[in-house]
Amino acid sequence: MVEDGTRKRKGTLNCSVGPSMYSRSLQTEDAVKATALKKDVGLISGICLVVGSMIGSGIFISPKAVLDYTGAVGPCLCVWAACGVISTLGALCYAELGTMITKSGGEHSYLMAAFGSIPAYLYSWTTVMVLKPSSFAIISLSFAKYAATPFYPGCTPPDMATKCLAVAAIMLICLLNCLSVKLVTYVQNIFTAAKLLIILVIVVAGMVLLAQGNTQSFSNSFDGAQTSFGAIGLAFYNGLWAYGGWSALNSITEELQNPHRNLPLATFIGIPLVTVCFILVNIAYFTVMTPTELLQSEAVAVTFGDRVFYPVSWIVPLFVVFSTFGSVNGSCFTAGRMSYVAGREGHMLKILSYISLRHYTPAPALIFNGFLSIIYIIPSDIESLINYFSFTIWVFYGLTALSLIVMRFTKKDMERPVKVPIFIAAAVILVSAYLVLAPIIDRPEWGYLYCILFILSGLILYFLFVQHKFSWTRKIMRPLTMHLQLLLEVVPPENIE
Repeated sequence: MVEDGTRKRKGTLNCSVGPSMYSRSLQTEDAVKATALKKDVGLISGICLVVGSMIGSGIFISPKAVLDYTGAVGPCLCVWAACGVISTLGALCYAELGTMITKSGGEHSYLMAAFGSIPAYLYSWTTVMVLKPSSFAIISLSFAKYAATPFYPGCTPPDMATKCLAVAAIMLICLLNCLSVKLVTYVQNIFTAAKLLIILVIVVAGMVLLAQGNTQSFSNSFDGAQTSFGAIGLAFYNGLWAYGGWSALNSITEELQNPHRNLPLATFIGIPLVTVCFILVNIAYFTVMTPTELLQSEAVAVTFGDRVFYPVSWIVPLFVVFSTFGSVNGSCFTAGRMSYVAGREGHMLKILSYISLRHYTPAPALIFNGFLSIIYIIPSDIESLINYFSFTIWVFYGLTALSLIVMRFTKKDMERPVKVPIFIAAAVILVSAYLVLAPIIDRPEWGYLYCILFILSGLILYFLFVQHKFSWTRKIMRPLTMHLQLLLEVVPPENIE
């Protein structure tokens, strides 16, 4: 599908937005193909994207919330380990889906293949408008909080300073992503190395302190544990938020070299590595802080650094800033591809599916995602954003796992380079149902209802603008698309079969 103002034929690409701008070799099919996304992501970069997306802000902000909802050190560590198992089960399902359907877009492509256009559209609508930009906003706020904390010793950084710094980070990351895929992968690789280094430093320091007898936090570690059905669910929300990014490669399959090999390999190397890191980092925190002190800390890793590495405690917040910055970069990279795929399928504005003529990046999608993220910066209530984000995303994780089971019966002849036991998909569905229902049953809030209504409100837009395309919308969108093409120097991608 292409916009009415742009016609694409087998041998010709006619752009009605100014022939002079697109006169550079756009008259042949080879030139049309030149505007496709490039396969610039190899195995190492894929592993770095998975690890870099997972190790970001979560391990530095979620320990406080997980401990708060579990009530004790023992169940807190159990939740962190269980989150790693759940992420691995989900990744197994996504490995089969991603090697079977090698299109970018992740869940959107799988829901489209299994259930048709409406569920895929609802996912696009919710993800593009809420899930991806809110995730981008949360990580950016975490980056800004840690970057600003050293400048306000003994007190919380002002909200305005944090928000301005988060907005600046979003704008910089969006610019980098618009300029070059290779540049972004280099940045991701460098910052992934930096975050693994600080994780190693924290873990080694924690193990040394543990060996020295700092085990007070681990005695009677299950005393005072929360047994509430909903509280445990909210603890998992925050733990799984830290593990978010395990499906990052499924969003960029078209840019991954040899996806049949590299997608499962990068995923299964990255997730166990991150799981071990997260458990050890939490153990390290508890060797330095009591549960009460950890709950009172504004920035857990900064408090850890102040107590362990003084007078060079600035090293920890510096590397945490590197870690969260790398996570912001990974979030932007994958979010832009989701908007790009939704636009290409006709589920969002077609301009979102256009590719930069100079840099071969989905610049309109990246800019749109960055703009929405800046809007989500305004509330800055990180914990509420995480809870509602997690509630919504696990609805679609469950549906995606269900799509694997459905396609085992409806698409039996499709090649499956990776095939997982069907009970794994069933387990992911059950976990998803628990994570969606537990907080609603235990602590019903209007926010969850608003999330459901927002998802369903996409049906109205679907029938108005996707199912039935009205002529007046074309009259509005045609000149808008033309001017945006001129401004951004973007063209439609090649058709993806």
